[in-house]
Amino acid sequence: MRAVVVVAAGSGTRLGFGVPKAFVPVAGRRMLERALEPLFTLAEPTFVVVVAPVERLDECRALVADVAGPAVGHTAVVPGGPDRHASVEAGLAALPDSVASVLVHDAARCLTPADQVERVFQAVRTTGAGVVPALPVTDTVKRVDVLGPDDSAVVVETVDRAALVGVQTPQGFPLDALRAAYASASRSETDDAGVFQAAGGVVHVVAGDADAFKITTAWDLRRAEAVVADRGADRWPSGSPGPGLPAGVPVATRVGLGVDVHAFDAAVPCRVGLLAFPDEPGLAGHSDGDAVAHAVCDALLSAAGLGDIGGRFGTDDPRYAGASGTVFLQGAVALLAEAGWVPTSVSVQVIGNRPRIGARREEMQDALAAVVGVPVAVSGTTTDGLGFTGRGEGLAAIATALVHRATGADTVHTAAVD
Repeated sequence: MRAVVVVAAGSGTRLGFGVPKAFVPVAGRRMLERALEPLFTLAEPTFVVVVAPVERLDECRALVADVAGPAVGHTAVVPGGPDRHASVEAGLAALPDSVASVLVHDAARCLTPADQVERVFQAVRTTGAGVVPALPVTDTVKRVDVLGPDDSAVVVETVDRAALVGVQTPQGFPLDALRAAYASASRSETDDAGVFQAAGGVVHVVAGDADAFKITTAWDLRRAEAVVADRGADRWPSGSPGPGLPAGVPVATRVGLGVDVHAFDAAVPCRVGLLAFPDEPGLAGHSDGDAVAHAVCDALLSAAGLGDIGGRFGTDDPRYAGASGTVFLQGAVALLAEAGWVPTSVSVQVIGNRPRIGARREEMQDALAAVVGVPVAVSGTTTDGLGFTGRGEGLAAIATALVHRATGADTVHTAAVD
């Protein structure tokens, strides 16, 4: 198992809002919400510990539960200590011993993208060492000498910036080694890599991201809001709320695309869109060849950033030999739930001369919707005699899926794969 400790216990006095920094809104949503959200989109389940201000534990637990959705069972909220060093130790102590790799992340770097988190995790796994994300220093760097009590200074020298980087979070480590480093530390360091290195650990560097900057001042906050605006609106339009949410409530949404193609095989039964067509040739494949169900499955996985049907339910796995499309759809919905995503709607177009689905379109929609848990729109078309579908050699399907971040208002279908 792997984990992330999110440090959110800072006072935020320099920001000047009079509340702990992690609870300051960034473009309408609290900093901690934005910092946590990418962690529940990761393909691999990840245990998340939030270190919160003592006086805001209940508020923080409610926030974490809302963001995590069905993944809330893999979270914990613990009180912070008198300084960052003590807060990180508290977070590390709350992790299950089954955790091998841990990332320590600052909630103030709330726009850090999920791919940076994955990059650090992968590097820890590969190197077995400490890992920090960093960006090259672009400004000219001077070393100065302070002359007096008014902080006046003179330049001593220009420092070669070629070997300098600006370090970000999350910073990753083998858990046992980081715990030991913190336990043996004789003084606080400015970051976790400093603690790890002071204990003899080796620290590697991976590429950082410009959006992973730390919000410390009001100027930083304005910059963060500009980044959010540049990324595009992350709210449902006013008057058109997300499922179970009032109008205008911010919610993460994603769109995915799935395509599947199968050749006809008269030796097997025909199943398309979870329906049997007994008078039609079947579709060849390791499973039942249901191109419609498979395309929907791929669209759902794509929307949540969870890969594809081949990677999740491999053709070399004997459990899926001859399996129905229902099995793959149930599995996809369950994987979304584990990652904190819920289907919103699905559409799928069937491309081919046969079987003709017009008379059974509503039946197919109902069958698919019963498994996915949301409305599924089905349409059909031909290619006017062109290509393999026009020649009657096989069937194709193209699906799109809209998914949204799970909230407490969602009822999530999490049927296990049969």
